[in-house]
Order: sequence, then C-alpha cells, then structure tokens
Amino acid sequence: MPYTHLTTDELVLIESYYHHQVSTAKIAALLKRSRQTVHNVVQFLKQGCTALDYYKQYKVNKQRCGRKKITLSTEQRSYITNKIAQGWAPDVIIGRAEQPVSCSVRTLYRRFKEKFFDEATLPMKGKRKPKGHQERRGKQAFKRNISERETAYPFYKEEFGHLEGDTIVGVHHKSAVITLVERLSKAIITLKPEGRKASDIEKTLNQWFRSIPRHLFKSITFDCGKEFSNWKTLCNQHDIAIFFADPGTPSQRALNENSNGLLRKDGLPKEMDFNQVDRAFVSAVADKRNQIPRKSLNYQTPLEVFLSHLDDAVLSSLY
Repeated sequence: MPYTHLTTDELVLIESYYHHQVSTAKIAALLKRSRQTVHNVVQFLKQGCTALDYYKQYKVNKQRCGRKKITLSTEQRSYITNKIAQGWAPDVIIGRAEQPVSCSVRTLYRRFKEKFFDEATLPMKGKRKPKGHQERRGKQAFKRNISERETAYPFYKEEFGHLEGDTIVGVHHKSAVITLVERLSKAIITLKPEGRKASDIEKTLNQWFRSIPRHLFKSITFDCGKEFSNWKTLCNQHDIAIFFADPGTPSQRALNENSNGLLRKDGLPKEMDFNQVDRAFVSAVADKRNQIPRKSLNYQTPLEVFLSHLDDAVLSSLY
C-alpha cells in the first residue's frame, strides 16, 4: 500500500487528541496511521506549536523534494534560440540531435510555457474554422472525385509522387500563390501565377510541368476552387491524374492545409500583396521550410527525403 502524507483533517484530529491527553498509540489506531508518523506530530506539538504550524513547515519541506529543475547552459540556450528562429520545433531540436541539449522534449516545451523562450514561435495550434462551419465556396460540377483516387492508385499512401495542391490568397483577394506538397516527403513547392483566374493557374502549372521530368509526379489532389477548372487540359497535356476533395473537407488534404499554415507563418501572410513579390521570394519561403527537419520524417528534412526517392538520371535533369 503506497504511503500518503497526513491531511489537514488528520493534523487537526491529532492536535485535538493530544490536548485531550490521548496516547500516541491510541491516536495511531484511531487514524489507522503508524505510531512513528503520529509521534512526529506529537513531538512538534509539545514544542508549543500548532497543527497549522506543522502544515506550513510540511509545505516548506515539500518544496525541497523532487528533482531539481534542469538549467540549460548559455551555449544551449543560444543554439535553441537560433534554431527556433529558423523555424525548428522543440521536438525537432531534440530529435535531430545536431547538438546535445540536456533536457527532454517535454521539458523544453515547458521552458517555452515558462517564458524562457518566445512561445509565439511554437507551431500553430487550435481550430481555424468555428464548429459547424459549412464551406460555400467554389463547387465544380464536373470533376474527378477523390474516391476515384483509391481505385486508380491502391498504394497511394506508400507511393512517391502524389501531390496535394491549393492556392493561398493575398490581401484583398487580388493575388495568389499556388502551393503543392508531395505526400511522402512533405516537400513544399510554391508557384507564382500572374493572377487568380483559372487561365493564370493553368498557364503557371503548364510552365512548371514542362520544366520537370515527365511522370515525376503521378497525381494531384486539389480543393474544389474554381481556379482549377481547367484541370482536364493539364491532365491531357502532361499525363497526370487530377482529383478533387469533397467540398468543405480540408481534412482530405490535411498535409497541404498544414503546409499552407506554415507558409503563412514563414513569410506569405494574408496581409501581403503577392503581386509585389517575385517568384524567387515565393520559392525561398518554401525552400526554408523544406530545410527544416520533421519528426514525422525521422528528423530528416523534406528535401533530403524527396531527393532520396529520385534516381541519378532524374536528379541530373533537375539541375
């Protein structure tokens, strides 16, 4: 049976029994406590103290119990601050183990909550849409549903070369950036179209497909935005399967939705006018995220995993 400390009620009873001259053995029997435990309290009371004094002393003593708080060295704090500034999460800093840090992942997260580091740099959390929200935006009448993807690619989850895609919109909904993410490596690709119309999206994707090896990617799963309404032309020209998630179901493209949130955080916020930035800037934001190790990739970077799935012939054609 595990030992439990005396409660405040028990201390008050011991004090009352003591003042009524009840023996230590009798008190221990009544409270079903060991004689030594009761004896310690009685001896304290004999010094003219009260049960409240005993409890206060107990609280002071208890503060000295347990493991001492880990103190990070100046070098380690500087290393953590530098990596956090680069977009690394605390679990990645520990898991990647590029430099030893003398605490666990949970302890490091606690340091953020204790304001040793800037908590605002931690990954986003919480729901972005209220409960019961219904999506009313672009619903295409003719499209290949996501359910057809399972039939076409039975090993979809284990295969390299399947993309999830969307657009993120700039200030006043006047500009956009195309975002693609490869599911197996989680590598993010960003493309900058000239506008938000379907023709602009089609033109940009056409140019991109011509710049990469044919059949490098097998499929793309988009949301139901009208900007992707020219999908049939892309399928026919580049021999790639395009599917669409169900309306109002971002969980069917969860990786892409999460990647969009990271891109927003890293340098493509909603308040930015994407018409005022060039393609190099948009690509640089994605490149930064692709260079950050991820726990789900066994602390490898998305770029490392992406390149590991390409043979030498494909690699040489990309440079």
